[in-house]
Amino acid sequence: MALNLSQKQEVVAELAEIAAKAHSLVAAEYAGTTVEQMTAMRKKARESGVFLKVVKNTLASRAVGGTGFEVVKDALTGPLLYAFSMEEPGAAGRLIKEFAKTNEKLKPRVVSVEGKLLPAAHVDVLASLPTREEALAMLARVLAEPAAMFARAVKAVADKQGGGETEAAPAAAEA
Repeated sequence: MALNLSQKQEVVAELAEIAAKAHSLVAAEYAGTTVEQMTAMRKKARESGVFLKVVKNTLASRAVGGTGFEVVKDALTGPLLYAFSMEEPGAAGRLIKEFAKTNEKLKPRVVSVEGKLLPAAHVDVLASLPTREEALAMLARVLAEPAAMFARAVKAVADKQGGGETEAAPAAAEA
């Protein structure tokens, strides 16, 4: 279905707004993907905070201009599905990797994070990034460790000194 000029401008504006807020981008070839597979992928994308869109590369190229994803402009060739991670950097990578396992027609072509264009193989690296909850849990453990180390050190010192005090305490009580 051909878009008129105002519809194209709306698509570019929407994508530009998304690209300005997104953490990462994965563009994948999708030719040969069934309607059922695309529907399932779109549903999973909504659940995981990924903006998924099939759009002409010229429109996508205009939309990413002036954003951190401008580096991908020259790599946008062929029919591509664009997955922008909105909540956490690894979400788009996990989505594409998960659906590529059961659909050999879905092939990552472009990966971009923090203004860098990465090889398509980096979708695995992107997918392995921790989720927001996992990252917060790791941070909590890291922040709690110095306090736990301090508590263990205090206990060790108290145990070391406590042995002498427990023997001296009864003697002091008798005196």
